[in-house]
Amino acid sequence: MGEDAESPKINHSFLRDYVTEADVISTVEFNQTGDLLATGDKGGRVVIFQRETKSKGESEETGETGDSGEYNVYSTFQSHEPDFDYLKSLEIEEKINKIKWLPQQNAAHFLLSTNDKTIKLWKVSERDKRPEGYNLKDEEGRIKDISTVTSLQVPVLKPTDLMVEVRPRRVFANGHTYHVNSISVNSDGETYLSADDLRINMWHLGITDRSFNIVDIKPANMEDLTEVITAAEFHPQHCHLFVYSSSKGTLRLCDMRASALCDKHAKLFEEPEDPGSRSFFSEIISSVSDTKFSHSGRYLLTRDYLTAKVWDLNMDKGPVETYQVHEYLRSKLCSLYENDCIFDKFECVWNSSDRETGRGVTLEAWRESSKPRAVLRTRRVYTGGKRRRGDVGVDSLDFTKKILHMAWHPAENIIAIAATNNLYIFQDRVNPETQTQ
Repeated sequence: MGEDAESPKINHSFLRDYVTEADVISTVEFNQTGDLLATGDKGGRVVIFQRETKSKGESEETGETGDSGEYNVYSTFQSHEPDFDYLKSLEIEEKINKIKWLPQQNAAHFLLSTNDKTIKLWKVSERDKRPEGYNLKDEEGRIKDISTVTSLQVPVLKPTDLMVEVRPRRVFANGHTYHVNSISVNSDGETYLSADDLRINMWHLGITDRSFNIVDIKPANMEDLTEVITAAEFHPQHCHLFVYSSSKGTLRLCDMRASALCDKHAKLFEEPEDPGSRSFFSEIISSVSDTKFSHSGRYLLTRDYLTAKVWDLNMDKGPVETYQVHEYLRSKLCSLYENDCIFDKFECVWNSSDRETGRGVTLEAWRESSKPRAVLRTRRVYTGGKRRRGDVGVDSLDFTKKILHMAWHPAENIIAIAATNNLYIFQDRVNPETQTQ
């Protein structure tokens, strides 16, 4: 969402006509500098894109800064494989649920990726030199017969073609009984949390064989279960604070200084329901599908099926702003329930600065926008009253075409959005505050 000024333009897009289930993108994430962008898909693959740096001549020609190049494929690797839980006789999909980058400490990059059960830590590094002149190995790497070694030499590093190496460093398994829906790296740089439907665990990045359970909402009798955890995230500055959302539409802020097991929250954020508007679909559409701290840590952004809400951590009586994202779908809830689209989980993201104007604009990412420098159209969904040119009627919406995953560059107005197996990366010229799907 943002001011209705200039439409953004596509920087680069990666489109394929033939769609297989394994190719569908399931998560998108920028690293802390925005130079790298990682996507995960249902086939268990992770694709990393790198932002190309423009040469001085190109920058002078276009008038753009040297780091405003396009994103191109940097590395691709298989993160997870299909697995089977023999104790429960359940198949474990290879689909990547979430990716999170760790703060960069040296030349290498580290990221966490998770499927339903197993979290992995990966190291991404570059190599443009290789050692030569081993004493006990020949040029092809085979061990020499030691009797043939008559002199000693000092190995030297020689330039070679740039190679990107991706290696697994840690595997965090057996921490969750239910499907992992969130991972979040702590500001201390040493720990992270992972959440499933009923529990939240905290892990140390150096310890793989155990985790600490910090939230457990599983009742003694599963018939008494009334809500599940839908998302969780650490505070960006305070390592002792984290928040988790639930299927009841509530947010719970927890402080680990108060108790090791944070079953009792420090603050509860909940908007009272209007009894007059309650319907069969109320519980489904009020479920929070995603929550994000603002970069300052002052605000929380949440997304449910029809709205996006901004909460102030100092005001737990209700949201300070509510954006009606899909209000026009309220009359279509029956149809959406029948085709299961009502259970879609939409995400929300912040840009690099906190909220300012509270105004919004609706943009359409369509197939023709994949052309270089194509302009994204501003579109309004027509529900009644005076119809403008270019408005799209609510009855003509194709519910199979939707954006479920997105990421915002940490410092610039560059947004990456994923639709099925297509990745769009475009630059917004305005200064919006929040973006929802």
